[in-house]
This record gives sequence, structure tokens and C-alpha cells, in this order.
Amino acid sequence: MTLLKMTRRVVLAAAAVSFSFATPSFAEPAVDSIHFLIPGGAGGGWDGTARGTGEALTKAGLVGTASYENMSGGGGGKAIGFLIENADSNHGTLMVNSTPIVIRSLTGVFPQNFRDLTLVAGTIGDYAALVVPADGEIKDVNGLIEAFNADPAGTAIGGGSVPGGMDHLVAAMVFQAAGADPVAMKYVPYDGGGKTMAGLLSGEVQAVSTGFSEAVELAKAGEVRIIGVTAPERVEAYADAPTMVEQGNDTTFVNWRGFFAAPGLPADKLAAYQGAIAKMYETDEWEEVRARNGWVNIHNPGDDFRSFLEEQEKSIGDLMKKLGFL
Repeated sequence: MTLLKMTRRVVLAAAAVSFSFATPSFAEPAVDSIHFLIPGGAGGGWDGTARGTGEALTKAGLVGTASYENMSGGGGGKAIGFLIENADSNHGTLMVNSTPIVIRSLTGVFPQNFRDLTLVAGTIGDYAALVVPADGEIKDVNGLIEAFNADPAGTAIGGGSVPGGMDHLVAAMVFQAAGADPVAMKYVPYDGGGKTMAGLLSGEVQAVSTGFSEAVELAKAGEVRIIGVTAPERVEAYADAPTMVEQGNDTTFVNWRGFFAAPGLPADKLAAYQGAIAKMYETDEWEEVRARNGWVNIHNPGDDFRSFLEEQEKSIGDLMKKLGFL
């Protein structure tokens, strides 16, 4: 199954699930506290997912308190290594991650992979987007491709992942679908979404490949223009943003995000985390966070999460070989 077919299937499956958002009354928190470990800088997709999830869990009364720690480095490998090396003292920690944990283990950015951690649950999907300055000359995806074809070296694409990482890969998919050379595309990596957007607004790069949720508020504020989203249809959270498909670019993609714990996590702790996350979907607090960010509900706990990741690992590996990244 190709990555595009897989992501379309995930989106359709997510859309077919209906949730009741009447907030239940929880007598006491299912979990006393959670410490969220974030493998990247402030302002990025991991940061927003961890903090949004913590917000919903605590406000709904499912978790007593939530704390957050940003631990950048090694393309996410520093946080993964820390969680594994300090497993016994990190049973109260959940690390957020996403598609890059698959990509970066395939490319050898770090030696570990998802199998070295306790898989808690996949929780959401976030579409990717290409973004330009709101007052710039580039108005749409085709304009970006035209600028690249006219001046490849002067048309840099920024992203919050390492070269060969997810933001790079998504941009390469868009360029390939447009008939442009993805290998010749100049990619500039940044540490996290905040620094990526700063690079765009300062003119260091001409466009940015990022998560849709990371760009929505800046687009609403008039600071950036979202020139293409990798959703099959326009996203309700910001319907002004056109899809790639409607511009003749056959690129669809959804980046899952979810949570992992240290290896050897006791079964009762794992069950408590999974139970709190499952109940979260029933709450108004979660729906407020989800809608605000334009996320898709994708709930894959435990073994379902493992099967999903193993399928994605094969699909992404095949695509990266085709694009010359492996």
C-alpha cells in the first residue's frame, strides 16, 4: 500500500467515526499527573500536540496536573535516548512523537525506533502545508514551482525537520507531483516551528513546509499565506487555505501524532494512560482543542498503534527509496 493510499484510508476512517462531545462528569482524575516530554523546540507540532492534549486532559478532570519539557537535539533522538536510558525514573512521562520517528530511524539519524519504547496511543492526524509570507509575490503552489524552475538556488524551502525528514519529504512530494526535481530542491532545516516561521518572515527562505496546525493562527493573523494543504478537501479550521489537489497537484498526506512511554512501563500505568486518552475524545475540552488546531481524530491504542506504525514504516521506506533519500 502506498503512503498516499494509506493516508487517504486513515483520513476516511477518521471521518467516518462520530464522537459525542457532551462532557462526562469525572469524579476523580484517572491519572494524578503526566510529564510531557517534547523532542523539539517551542512552537512546533510536537509542542502544540503535547500542550493541547495536556490542556484537554486536565480541564476535563482526567489528569490532575500536567507539566512540559522541551528537549531538542539529534532530530528527536536526544529525547528518545533520555527516555530509554532513564526508564525506571520516567514512568510518569509521556513523549509525544509523530511520523518523523519512523523516517529518522529509517535514515539512521538515531539508532532507536518505535519498538524500543512502550507504545501508548496514536491520537491525531495533522495535514501538512506549504506557507509563504502573506505579502510576498508567490500566491499559490504553482507560483512556487514557477519560481523554483526559474531560480532553483534562490528558492529555498524551510522546515522544522532535518534534511530527509518529514517536512523535507512532504515538500519533495509536492515538487515531484508538479514535475519539478525534488532532489534539486534547496531545503533549509530549523529546530521547531517557531524558528522555521521566523526564517520565513525574515526572508531566509521563500516558503516553508510545516504542519497545517502550526500555520493556522499566523495565517488568520495575516502574517503568512497558506498556499497548499495536503488534505483531500479544505479543512474547516481554516477553509481559506486551498488544497494541493484543487491546484492540480496530486499530493495528499496526513501526519499522525501520538504518545510513547519508557520501556518497561508497568501494565497498570499503561492502562491508566490509555484509558484517560480514550475518555478524552468524549469531552468538550478535547473538541475545542482539536477544532482549534484543525486536527483529525485518529485513535490507535496499543497493538493497533504498532500495526499502523509497521505499515507506515514500509510505505515511507518505499517512497524515500523512490525519491533517493534512502
